[in-house]
Amino acid sequence: MEYALSNRMKDVSGSAIRELFELLKDPEIISFAGGWPTTETLPAKQVESIVKDVVCKYGTTQVLQYESSRGKPLLLERLKHFLKESKGLTMADENLVVISGGQQGIEYMCKLFVNEGDTVLVQDPTYLSTLQIVATYQGKSVGVKADANGLDLVDLEEKIKKHKPKMLYVVPTFSNPTGGTYSVENRKGIAEITAKHGVLVLEDDPYSQICYDGEHVPPIKTFDKTGNVFYMASFSKIIAPSLRVAVIAGAAEIMGRFIIAKQSSDVCNSSISQLIVAEFLQGDVLKKHIETIIPVYKEKRDKMLDCIKKYVPSDFVYDVPKGGMFIWGYFKSNRDVMADFKEILKSKVAMLPGTHFYADGGGKNTMRLNFSNASLEQIETGIKILGDYFTHRPAQQG
Repeated sequence: MEYALSNRMKDVSGSAIRELFELLKDPEIISFAGGWPTTETLPAKQVESIVKDVVCKYGTTQVLQYESSRGKPLLLERLKHFLKESKGLTMADENLVVISGGQQGIEYMCKLFVNEGDTVLVQDPTYLSTLQIVATYQGKSVGVKADANGLDLVDLEEKIKKHKPKMLYVVPTFSNPTGGTYSVENRKGIAEITAKHGVLVLEDDPYSQICYDGEHVPPIKTFDKTGNVFYMASFSKIIAPSLRVAVIAGAAEIMGRFIIAKQSSDVCNSSISQLIVAEFLQGDVLKKHIETIIPVYKEKRDKMLDCIKKYVPSDFVYDVPKGGMFIWGYFKSNRDVMADFKEILKSKVAMLPGTHFYADGGGKNTMRLNFSNASLEQIETGIKILGDYFTHRPAQQG
């Protein structure tokens, strides 16, 4: 029997990465495809200790009962300190909502603001799940040009005038997928232009704490003078993905609407997860943990960069990320990397074709490589296999 899907869902395809993960269950495959933290950086002993003592410390009700949709008061208090000290953002409780990972924040912004046919501007390329979520709410994603300094501000303003978008979505620090970081001047420009035209900005920041080179850059939100910028920080990459804890900060009246959106979805975040994050935000626990993971990821980044230089043909042009988890590049020969993917997979190596990250389906000659999850030995072996493939196989044109 066939059932009629809702108009909202009938034309929405699955996440390309999630579908690719089904192909990657073979333990022999060396994967540069996902965006996973490496297992060795996950704080198992710290979490075990927290969970062991959490009921005694906080009581059964605090640990196992429903919680406020806004978030646990203890976590909110510590989040305010974290946002002030780490991000330069001064927030009150009414400006914050704890959410189940940054992706939930993207969905709720679309749920609140995107109607059928509405436009959401994104960097081209952008986080591919955002494209999927916008499509789910029957909106249209439109890409904005970008370079090493951030968004092309002329293109941004032209597309605002042309499309009258509801929202701009950006990952301005160590971006997924490009690993790039917007300059301070670019962030100021984004804040000014979007405020001028009354466009909401969703600033997604899961990676900024994972910094290898240079200084931290202040969020776009710090340049917000009209309340049109909403800032998200996630703990998936810097503590553990399975906790599903993030926070969104923005105008109080909109955060009230966020709570309503959350109440009709998952009611509240896991109390245990919130308390685990709250414990990491006490004192310098999180700071010390991040100090242990940065050298691990930096070594892997440097290893992958060295191997790309050594094994991959110079036809592949790539950027050197100063933080985050990804190396992004393109082939000057304009080869179709999607066509290469399954052939490369036969050699037990996986990367991610970049075309999935483009609003218009372009970028067929681009590729994203994740360095955080593989071991140093796997990076050497896997990049050599990729290099051999791209050196000896003729380009399939996009």
